Amino acid sequence: MIKPKVQQPEQHICLDELLSGQTSKQHPFELLSSLCEGAIAVDSSCRIIWMSPKYRQLINIAEDEALIGMPIEELLPNTQLPRVLKSGKPTFVDLMQINNRWCVVTRMPLKDNDGTVMGAISFIFYTDLESLRPLFDKFTRLKRQLEQQKLIRPSRYALDDLIGQSAIIQQLKRQARRAALLDTTVLLLGETGTGKELLAQGIHHASHRNGGTFVGINMAALPESLVEAELFGAAPGAYTGIDKGGRKGKIQLANGGTLFLDEIAEMPLTMQAKLLRVLQEREIEALGSNRLEQVDVRIIAATSGNLKQLVDEGKFRADLYYRLNVLPIRLAPLRERKEDIPLLCAHMLENIQQQAQVPALALTDTAQQWLLEYSWPGNVRELHNRLERGCVMAEGTAIEPADLGAFDDLPRVDLNPLPTNLHETRLKLEQGALKEALQQTGGNKSSAAKLLGISRATLYERLKKCKGK
Repeated sequence: MIKPKVQQPEQHICLDELLSGQTSKQHPFELLSSLCEGAIAVDSSCRIIWMSPKYRQLINIAEDEALIGMPIEELLPNTQLPRVLKSGKPTFVDLMQINNRWCVVTRMPLKDNDGTVMGAISFIFYTDLESLRPLFDKFTRLKRQLEQQKLIRPSRYALDDLIGQSAIIQQLKRQARRAALLDTTVLLLGETGTGKELLAQGIHHASHRNGGTFVGINMAALPESLVEAELFGAAPGAYTGIDKGGRKGKIQLANGGTLFLDEIAEMPLTMQAKLLRVLQEREIEALGSNRLEQVDVRIIAATSGNLKQLVDEGKFRADLYYRLNVLPIRLAPLRERKEDIPLLCAHMLENIQQQAQVPALALTDTAQQWLLEYSWPGNVRELHNRLERGCVMAEGTAIEPADLGAFDDLPRVDLNPLPTNLHETRLKLEQGALKEALQQTGGNKSSAAKLLGISRATLYERLKKCKGK
């Protein structure tokens, strides 16, 4: 006997029943709140319509403070309720940080009897994650098993991998989370080494496309003759050596996911027109093919140059620029957020030492001071490289400025120069004395000046003079 298929009920809460109080004699929201550690509800415009007393306590909001009608993002910039409103789907057992405290959150859409999304509600079920450790450990083991069996493909980076506590980095994370809620093109602007690909992967990870593939390609590293085949694929027989079944391009591989185009300014003008078609029509034409193929891909582009200037110079298409520049996000250089350097160093040193299997080494005070004073033209990437060098070069129990390459920019000095004019000989001897003093004091300029018997201001003047020679 064949049993009839049972239709599973959709996971949502009926707003009409809640507001009419049909679910209980007690106020429905209060009933729901009594089952958790706090709850908050919003309407279809994402404005607060109710908040439980426990939730107020959790976010330190006074009981008499008026919140009804306030956009929830003004109160909770990192909230995911807008995503629930947009998708109409719940999110179960998510983690959210509130006032530096991790909480387990479940979010549900509020719908009317016709199934129209009229709002959303968020419940906090746990504020003590330690009790959930066995569950997390079990999930981690299961995820690792699935990855080994290649049943899922994880993203490498998430937004939490953006290390820093500065106002700049916190604003960057907020912008990235908002960008993740949308499915439009994003343009990342920033100097080389600021972490544009990490941010792109973080946006992908936080978006609804996180189950799809993230594909990244650096346009600056791609020969112009290979750009079309690499991006758009090639039909069978398009050129010698192509597989019988043709070749998929990066856009096809990213179908259903995200394509990251780094250094987009380096894309040839002839290919820019084809990329514009992808953005406008969501279709591609492979090399050597006369057939259009539909694709569903989100594009995140990045550049370290000035695209607007290239447009003015005729080196970049204006129409493509405006299609890419829908959601521009600027990544600040490291020199603008130096307060993040100690945290970055601690995180990077731990990773470097674990991966290289080297003894744990800390930075000396003078090394930390040098890191804070340095200008960082290579940004976070340069910081990582210098710390990696420090772990290898350190001979003592800690990393000194010299191990980081602090004195590499000082000119080499021949301590036994051939006789020349008196001025040149004196200058070379002075350079040698400055370098020796800095090495002896571990880069501490005050100590070096004292050792040489000169003021700190004079030391800076002499160093500047030597570097100019």
